[in-house]
Amino acid sequence: MLGAVVIGIPLFVYLLQKFRLIDLSGATGRKSSAHGGGLMGIGDEVFAPARHEAALELDRQASLPAPAPLAGDGDKGIFNGKVVIDVSKRD
Repeated sequence: MLGAVVIGIPLFVYLLQKFRLIDLSGATGRKSSAHGGGLMGIGDEVFAPARHEAALELDRQASLPAPAPLAGDGDKGIFNGKVVIDVSKRD
């Protein structure tokens, strides 16, 4: 009986990962406290998948850099004056 448990639990976890029901690969590259780690993270993946996916999406949104400004964006309220560059004077 104990042997079945010792072999059964790792096999069960392997099958869950094989069929992509849980992700133990650590592909996010960093540990996050938003969705927990260890057994609580696995518990959220299996028993509360919506919470787990929301936490992963929060991690993705928090780690994305700000987009680069485009030519037609304007100053976005940062600068209210006028820039004048005088190129007629030389040192």
